[in-house]
Amino acid sequence: MERQSPLFTCFIYVCAILLAAVILAPIAWLFIMSISPAADLAAKPLRWWPQTADFSRYRLLLSTLENSEGAAFTSSLRNSIEVAGMATIAAIALAIPAGWAVSRTPSVGWSLSMVIATYMLPPVALAVPLYMGLAHLGMLNNVFGLALVYLTILAPFTTWLMKSGFDSIPKEIEAAAMIDGAGLFQTLKIITLPLAMPVMATSALFAFLLAWDEFFYALLFTSDQRAKTLTVAIADLAGGRVSDYGLIATAGVLAALPPVLIGLVMQRALISGLTNGGVKG
Repeated sequence: MERQSPLFTCFIYVCAILLAAVILAPIAWLFIMSISPAADLAAKPLRWWPQTADFSRYRLLLSTLENSEGAAFTSSLRNSIEVAGMATIAAIALAIPAGWAVSRTPSVGWSLSMVIATYMLPPVALAVPLYMGLAHLGMLNNVFGLALVYLTILAPFTTWLMKSGFDSIPKEIEAAAMIDGAGLFQTLKIITLPLAMPVMATSALFAFLLAWDEFFYALLFTSDQRAKTLTVAIADLAGGRVSDYGLIATAGVLAALPPVLIGLVMQRALISGLTNGGVKG
């Protein structure tokens, strides 16, 4: 094998370090802000590291005292997990059969293209019909209603990703399984879905992140703690005349933890998906 020059290897490591610094610096600064006293955040010149670490904001936001900021934050955290989780599960459940059907029947591929074209519309153009639909169903300010709205966003995206995954699986494998006596659902369960596990995990991860970070529809269709999500709750923290930027940063750190943990879990699912399934020789 051709050996790389030490200079080129050093260049690669320097680029990797710079990329990591660009990505991690805002996250590190967010954490530093969350443990900095308010005086340090307003000091001139700015103090890049607090003289004393203050974790009181974490205790405040994670408290469950009634009518406290912590109660509102934990309620919105629970709502975000429920809404994003329901929307993601429903999107994957729809994307698997839809993506497989489009992949195996190219003549209907135009239908998926038309659905994906709806992403060209700005969200505000769909706000009124979605609002009227939820109002008619009595699902305004409801986690199920918000999850249904998110499903309309996630389903086309996950279907497109699942189709690309099914396209990479040879049709001959499924045909061989059916010749051996397997039915359609058995073929999907034993052959196709295990081979498509990496793209399924990727689709679920991106769908969850899209639902977790969505703000516009959550702001329009929720009004109190029964359905308000984290993005709206964090915006409420910045809505007053005097904002505690450290508290907003603390909320940001806590809001980032569930996606990070889910990403680690889904990463393990991606690796296991590459080794699951098999082809009958």
